Amino acid sequence: MTAVDEVPTAVPRVAEAPVATRWRRLRYVRWAAIVVWATVVVYRTATDGFAFNRELLLLYIATGLLAASIGQGRRMLFVIRDWLPFALVLVAYDLSRGAADLIGRPTMWHWQVDADRWMFFGVMPTVWLQEHLKMPNPPWWEVVLSTVYMSFFVLPYVVAGVLWLRNRDEWKSFVKLFVGLSFAALVIYALLPAAPPWAASRCSAADVEGGPSGPECMFRSARNVPDGGLLGAMQTTQDGANGWIERIVGRGWGKLNLHTASALLDQGQASVNLVAAVPSLHAGMTLAISVFLWNRVRRGWRPVLAAYVIVMAFTLVYTAEHFVIDILLGWALAAVVMMAMDRFRSRRAGPSQDEAEIQPSAAVTS
Repeated sequence: MTAVDEVPTAVPRVAEAPVATRWRRLRYVRWAAIVVWATVVVYRTATDGFAFNRELLLLYIATGLLAASIGQGRRMLFVIRDWLPFALVLVAYDLSRGAADLIGRPTMWHWQVDADRWMFFGVMPTVWLQEHLKMPNPPWWEVVLSTVYMSFFVLPYVVAGVLWLRNRDEWKSFVKLFVGLSFAALVIYALLPAAPPWAASRCSAADVEGGPSGPECMFRSARNVPDGGLLGAMQTTQDGANGWIERIVGRGWGKLNLHTASALLDQGQASVNLVAAVPSLHAGMTLAISVFLWNRVRRGWRPVLAAYVIVMAFTLVYTAEHFVIDILLGWALAAVVMMAMDRFRSRRAGPSQDEAEIQPSAAVTS
């Protein structure tokens, strides 16, 4: 009786041994892959600088998740499937550069200038801010502004990576928000191309007659443009500061000798859609991320999220990246997309519990 009972207990142990050995080997391989990944990232960061390039950052995150998924079934395939939407957004954004030309839409140059001037009673916010705040050399707070501006190219992917590891349902909600808002903005950029403040300061009304998308004036300095171009001339300056509007969003990193980051920013700015200003996706995405995280983080982080939205808006106007009207429309677009997604999610979920209880009683009464 005892000998017979021992046979079935011995068989599973023999069968389980190869499985346990294989699992331990895959775990060693996984940790080795993670170490190799971390070594490569650290080495490239030390030699080439931080990964401010969105495509490179996405590659870092995807390969890191692939390394961490070794030995966990089909999870490696999920990395490729799940992160494909981010890659498609980057490709679509790059392709949108020539979409307006293909459609034949003229670029807006005057409308956003007139809107800002009307809202501020004849004062151009970007001009006023650079008159009163721009120094000949970047002060410490421009380091903060440069970092906040660049967070737009980094933070969405970091948030998505954390959510992918911690909560797939939350990750899906965030991806839908990111992709939906991005594509909504891309459609508007194709239909309504608009020039940013730094471009308007370099061009006169005669230069942009007919609404060109890439006139020669965009690629010269605003130094010798009569009357400050479409924005208007600076009337005062801080001692030693240049007396014309400058695109200065990357100056802060120069103070920290992060010239690689500045070079990557300049390279990226030169390769993207230069007339994708209305609405501001920087402003809209910042608001969307802050709202998304508002009820998902501890209460102590909420002031940081609120400050993030405000500082981003200030950065965009001060550095001549966006008009105020661009920011307001970016916030409005984000609000519309979030409300549309909430409504769609509610409709898919069906009637609420209270409605479900009311409906049967109503049927009985009738």
